[in-house]
Amino acid sequence: MRRPLALLAMAVSTVVIGGAIPAAATSDSTTADSPGTGLSRPAWTPCGDTTTPALQCAMLDVPLDYAKPDGRKIKVKLNRLPATAPKSRQQGPILLNPGGPGDSGLWMPAYVSGQIPADVAATYDWIGFDPRGTNGSEPHVVCDAHYFDGERPDYQVGHGTEKAWLAKAATYAADCAADWSWMLPHMTTVDSARDMESIRRALGAEKISFYGGSWGTSLGSAYGQLYPSHVRRMVLDSIVGPTISWYDHNVLQDKEHQRRFRAFAEWTAKADSVYHLGTDADTVIKKYDAVEDALRTDPVSAAPAPGKIGPAEFEDTFYGGGYNFLRWPRMATVLSGYLTRHDTRPLNIAYNRYAAPGADDGAFPNYNALQCTESAWPRDWDFWKKDQAKINAVAPFYTYNNMWYNAACMFWPGQGGQGRLKITGKGLPPVLLFQATEDAATPYAGGVAMHKALPGSKLVVQNGGSFHEILFHGNACLDDTFVDYLRDGTLPTGKGLAAKTCAPEDDPAPAYVEPVPSAKAGIAKVAAGDPEAVHGRL
Repeated sequence: MRRPLALLAMAVSTVVIGGAIPAAATSDSTTADSPGTGLSRPAWTPCGDTTTPALQCAMLDVPLDYAKPDGRKIKVKLNRLPATAPKSRQQGPILLNPGGPGDSGLWMPAYVSGQIPADVAATYDWIGFDPRGTNGSEPHVVCDAHYFDGERPDYQVGHGTEKAWLAKAATYAADCAADWSWMLPHMTTVDSARDMESIRRALGAEKISFYGGSWGTSLGSAYGQLYPSHVRRMVLDSIVGPTISWYDHNVLQDKEHQRRFRAFAEWTAKADSVYHLGTDADTVIKKYDAVEDALRTDPVSAAPAPGKIGPAEFEDTFYGGGYNFLRWPRMATVLSGYLTRHDTRPLNIAYNRYAAPGADDGAFPNYNALQCTESAWPRDWDFWKKDQAKINAVAPFYTYNNMWYNAACMFWPGQGGQGRLKITGKGLPPVLLFQATEDAATPYAGGVAMHKALPGSKLVVQNGGSFHEILFHGNACLDDTFVDYLRDGTLPTGKGLAAKTCAPEDDPAPAYVEPVPSAKAGIAKVAAGDPEAVHGRL
C-alpha cells in the first residue's frame, strides 16, 4: 500500500537524525538455548520435481518472535533430498543457504549434492529452506512488487534524479512499515539462525552440518555462535566479515567492484580484434560510459520485461560481472553490438537474462529488514551525499547503484544499531572457510576476519580468484577440499594464515555472443547451475 504524497514529503524532509554512524553493539551472546516448544516433525510430501523425483517438501511452523515461543507462528518452507547410504554410514542433515540475503535455498539440495561424488552425497540428508518472509515461506512479504520495473530513475547523482530516488526509497520503507510492521523486526540473521535450530529440532537430529555462501556465512556463523554444541561440520564460502557494519560493507563492495570492472575492461582491450572497443582499459571504460549516456536520451525496449532499459537498467546488467567473470563475453558483446553494429539486441537479451525483475520473491524486503535493522545507518541525506561522493570519486562504477539499492535504510522504521551478533567460535568444531582474494561482493578482508574470529577454523584462499561463492566452478583444488571435509572431517594442514592456497580459473575466451534469444531470455535470475549465475547482492 502506497503512502499519500503529503506523508511521503514529510518522510523525506524529516530524515535528518544525525550523520554519524553509531558503533555497532554485540549484545546477543546467547548460547545453546533451544527455541520454542511443541515443534512437530515435518510432514514430508513429494515436491513433484520431475528432474529430482526423490525431493521432498514440507512447511514448518516456527515462532515469529523467539522471545515469545508460544506466541504467533509463521511458516518456513523446507525441502530435502534424503540420504541413501546405509544407516551406519549416514552423517545426518546438512542445511544449505545461498545468501542474498533472502534468496531461496530450495534449489540447493539437488544441485550441491550433484556436484560431489555420489558416495559422499549419499551420506547426508540435504536440506534447503526459504528464509522467513520469502519465496514459499509464509507469510510472503511484499512491499512493492513493481519496485524494480524499468525504466527507473538514473542512479548517477547529478542527473536530477536524487529527489525521485529519495521519494522512491521513502515510499518503499513506508509501505513496508504500513503492511509489515509486525514482521520486519523479526527478519534478522539471528531470527533465521533460530529457524535453523527449529529445523534441527523438528528433524530430530542431535547435530547438523551447514554449507552457506555470501550472507549465508553470516547465517552459519550466527547459528554456530548460538548453538555450537549442535554443529557437526560447517563450511562458509565467500565470507562477510563478522563485525563490519552493513553500510561499511557496501563501501568495501564499491571499491572492489571498481577493481573488477577495470579487470573486465583490461580483458576486453586485449580482445580488440573481437570487440573493437579499444586497446586499453581506459578507452573501453569510456565506451561503456558512452553507451550509458546514450541510454539517458534514447532508452531501449526491455521486452519481454516491462518498461525500458535506461542507464539504471544498463548498470544492473553489468554489475554482475564482478560476481562472475563468465559474463564478460556477453558484457563486451553488449557494448560492441551497440557501438560497432548499431544493434541493441545483445543489450536486451543480457538485461533480460541478468537484471530484469521477475516475480517478487520477498528477497528485497528481507534484505532491507535484515540490513537496516542489524546495523545503525546514517539517516541524513546530506551525510550520504557527501560520503558517497568521496567513494564515487575513486569507484564510480558501482557506488551510486549500490547507494540507491540500500537507500530505504535511510527511512527504515526503527533505528537499527543493536549491532550484529558477536562471533567468537567458542565451542565450535573446526570450520572450513573458502575465500577468493578478488571477490567483489564479499571482499577478502571478510574471510580473514572470520578466520581470526573462529579459533580452529581453516582458511582456503583462492589467490587471484574472483568468483563470488567459489565452489563448484570446476576447480579441483577447491572442490576436493570441500569433499574431503564432508566425507570424514579431513581439513587442510597448512600452518600459515591460509591452510591451503588454490590457483584461479583461466579467464574466459573472448567471443562475440550472437544475439539469438534463448529460452532463458526474459528470465530475471539465471538458473542454478548456469555457469553465468549469481545469487543475491551478498
